[in-house]
Amino acid sequence: MIIVNCEQGSKEWHQARAGVITASMFETARAKLKSGSSKGEPTKAALDYAFSLAIERISGTPLDEGFETWQMRRGHELEPMARMEHEAQTGLLVQRAGFVLTDDSAFGASADGLIGEDGGSEYKCFLAPEKLRAFHIDNDASGIMDQVQGCMWITGRKWWHVGMYCPALESVGRQLWWQEFKRDDNYIESLEVDLWQFKLLVDQYESKLRSKAA
Repeated sequence: MIIVNCEQGSKEWHQARAGVITASMFETARAKLKSGSSKGEPTKAALDYAFSLAIERISGTPLDEGFETWQMRRGHELEPMARMEHEAQTGLLVQRAGFVLTDDSAFGASADGLIGEDGGSEYKCFLAPEKLRAFHIDNDASGIMDQVQGCMWITGRKWWHVGMYCPALESVGRQLWWQEFKRDDNYIESLEVDLWQFKLLVDQYESKLRSKAA
């Protein structure tokens, strides 16, 4: 594992992610069509993501030039408060990690925190009611499980805390919903298979782009 110590959202963070298949996009990377004659093939979103990564590999810089949506910016701004609340509720010391990469730098994750030798943490600051309800009412974090198990795969950790931070719920003591998830090696094995297939797609796009240039 390679740790890049940088502020999430900074120029260095965007640069570290360029051309890297990131955990927040693992669900997109492994998405397949579910019907029709092309069933089982990558979705359009997966193809577009692979192509953008191929361009970033060639240029060495982020294709979007580090552009951030307001949702991303809000998440980066609230993350320190989420981490502090998590530490207060659990008594754990959370180490900021910036960006972590596999040894070959093919895959990476913006680990919001590393805890001791075995754990880590991810903080979400969603505003969409359906996402807030999934966590706070249904205790359902399945929508980000590719990212969570992917973080454990990349870091080699045994467990991961997922926190949903919503300051609007502070008056009722629900500003932070959190839950611990254990490493699932069967899940990770399946994830790896799909991600290596996706990497081959990125490799193919990069090769085609370079061959045209030659």
